[in-house]
Amino acid sequence: MIFDRIDKNILDLAKKADVELKDIYQNIDNIAFINSNRVLTAFIENKVSYSDFEDINGYGYTDFGRDKLEKIFSSVLGSEDALVRPQIMSGTNALYLTFSALLKHSDTLISLTGTPYDSLQEMIGLVGNSTQSLKSNGVKYEQIDLVNNEFDTNKIIERLKRNDVKLVEIQRSRGYSSRKSLTIKQIEELIKEIRKVNKDVIIMVDNCYGELVETKEPCHVGADIVVGSLMKNLGGGVASTGGYVAGRKELIHQVAERLTSPGIGKDLGANFNLNNSFFKGIFLAPNAVKNALKTAIFSSYMLEKLGFKNVSPRYNEYRTDIIQTVELGSKENLVNFTQGIQESSPIDSFVTVLPAPMPGYPFDEVMAAGSFTQGSTIELSADAPVVEPYVLYMQGGLTIEYGKLGILLALSKIKKEA
Repeated sequence: MIFDRIDKNILDLAKKADVELKDIYQNIDNIAFINSNRVLTAFIENKVSYSDFEDINGYGYTDFGRDKLEKIFSSVLGSEDALVRPQIMSGTNALYLTFSALLKHSDTLISLTGTPYDSLQEMIGLVGNSTQSLKSNGVKYEQIDLVNNEFDTNKIIERLKRNDVKLVEIQRSRGYSSRKSLTIKQIEELIKEIRKVNKDVIIMVDNCYGELVETKEPCHVGADIVVGSLMKNLGGGVASTGGYVAGRKELIHQVAERLTSPGIGKDLGANFNLNNSFFKGIFLAPNAVKNALKTAIFSSYMLEKLGFKNVSPRYNEYRTDIIQTVELGSKENLVNFTQGIQESSPIDSFVTVLPAPMPGYPFDEVMAAGSFTQGSTIELSADAPVVEPYVLYMQGGLTIEYGKLGILLALSKIKKEA
């Protein structure tokens, strides 16, 4: 039994957490209720029927279920159109697909959130020598760093007044960095300022980890296009692959033509018998996100009360994504914690997590991911670069009960091995 392996003092602290976090959990429930209303309304308005789950193979012509699914995503995300496909294999793939569709030789891309996370750096051409990077294909890249976790609005506005920038990109989540994730309110305020001086620049948001955490999405507040993965929030822990791009209709058309070919766009694409799981995934997504948030809040409370440093966000802090970070202080703590998460996972609980190289990342990584879908981060997972100060990045938790068990075992393992 997992209970038998949990330290008694840690279990007692968890019981105290349940009492102190009650009001915070209630607020998360309220947000999930509002988002559930939006999702359910989209299903009803689009008249989803059992026939929409039909397996359409080959070229994928006349997949009415796929068309309804994309209308639902568009409605939930507040956009004119959406592209939701199993052929998009990850959030990174969705980002590259969108960048390469919208940016051509001599166009300028500016990151408004500083240096992008590691796996995007080779895509852009900041590192490596890929002939398929944006820079290798003539796209110009600039970045404007955040200042004290806020957009450097004055610098952004002055740069965009020159009207020679094709696309600006906002990374909503922190990635592997110490900065905080960005709220919808911050994004909305920046977009308003941008539109005062530049009506044409494409405003793109990397929405990974942030969907349905708040009651609005970036397109609701003026973003032109957003991207994400179905193995995160909007897959609801059910989708086994896939990604999405949502935004203005003409932009989605360009991205669709990049995915398939000019003249074909959204009209083709077999669904690999995944329509059912994609529909079910977004239907369950508000609840999955709610549980992931509660797991993160519980984790934050426990880590703070046990004296760990730089727990972010703090348990009572406003949240805009499902990521939780903590500075564990030593390689041993980092490894023990991730091993505890792995040992409490439903899949591959017998696997021992050890530091190892990972493609696209400059340092050895530890990763606990005993999930039903490989790489799913709406399911409880934890990973970190094995480098000082040994900051762990945690996300997911399909239910708060399973999430709590994983956190309690991980903390007990640290204490036992100390």
